[in-house]
Amino acid sequence: MVKIPVPISDRPYSVVLGRGEATENPALKHLVETSTSAFLITNRTIWAEYSHRVRSKGSVLASAVPLLIPDGERFKNLQWYEWLCREVVRRGADRKSLIIAMGGGVVGDLAGFVASTVLRGLDLTQVPTTLLAQIDSSIGGKTAVNLPEGKNLVGAFYQPALVVTDPLFLKTLPPRELRAGLYEAIKYGVVLNRELFEFIEARIEGLLRCDLEALETVIRHCAAAKAVIVGQDEHESGVRKILNFGHTLGHALEARTSYRRFKHGEAVGWGMMMATRLAEKLSLLSPGDSKRVVACIRAVGRLPKISDLADSTILRHMRHDKKAIAGKLQLVLPTEIGSGRIVEGVDVKMIRGSYLEIQKENFASR
Repeated sequence: MVKIPVPISDRPYSVVLGRGEATENPALKHLVETSTSAFLITNRTIWAEYSHRVRSKGSVLASAVPLLIPDGERFKNLQWYEWLCREVVRRGADRKSLIIAMGGGVVGDLAGFVASTVLRGLDLTQVPTTLLAQIDSSIGGKTAVNLPEGKNLVGAFYQPALVVTDPLFLKTLPPRELRAGLYEAIKYGVVLNRELFEFIEARIEGLLRCDLEALETVIRHCAAAKAVIVGQDEHESGVRKILNFGHTLGHALEARTSYRRFKHGEAVGWGMMMATRLAEKLSLLSPGDSKRVVACIRAVGRLPKISDLADSTILRHMRHDKKAIAGKLQLVLPTEIGSGRIVEGVDVKMIRGSYLEIQKENFASR
């Protein structure tokens, strides 16, 4: 078992990483036993796969009340947020109740937003079940729901009391979900950690086969990097913005397709390729590094098509992104493998050109 501290000044917590921890972790057991009631928010797909494990004799989650939502990004909305809030209240929640989010980014974001608002704040534990959630979204306290106008536009920063990361969940993860998480892992390598990028680059075949040892290395590196950055910048006012590499276009693609076509990591994959090409055009990134980054992203697998998505509508959605200031885009661009920076005021024509370039390649490859 590995414990990674998240050094938030007023409420520090830990990410616990280990096989079997989801149903055996003593810290999670203590949180459940000292709460007046515990609510396990998850989706129907995960519950069908893991309810026997949650309910098994000796499981620390056995007494939690399950609340099930549909599976998919399009259900991370105000309607399901309201349903969960009302269910928690109807079932007798008080200020010493505990919310447990067991799932991927959608469940974690939605359950976290519920915890942050019901009775002005309930204790929250994240139990991420996807690779993307284990390396990124479960850590750092971002909670939100989507609007038709854009992704994660309604939400709050609300830190969990504990994150319990159990790699055994990944053994039953659909291949597409595994690939979506690997795109996010590449993000960390490109803008923060060259060693991690080179590890992913060298071990991509094993990672795609769900080699748990290799995946645990990736999770540990990403989680540790996220913990340090969150400790430095909890509310994303400075250095934490670097983790938005690929997300400006990624969020636009998700919103434009009504959160139905792309897994979040897939949309970020396209966003990273566009940002990488743009960085090369601006002479911030060498052609050699640009080629390596794009090749690594493509090695993960074929991404859903973007060849039918007009640049004008995508740019409009990009301007609605919550990171835009006064309509001006802030883009995270790599400067070399392992380092990146935030760039403001990039010429829209250059952004459009980079988008059209990757769109043309997508069209040619289909």
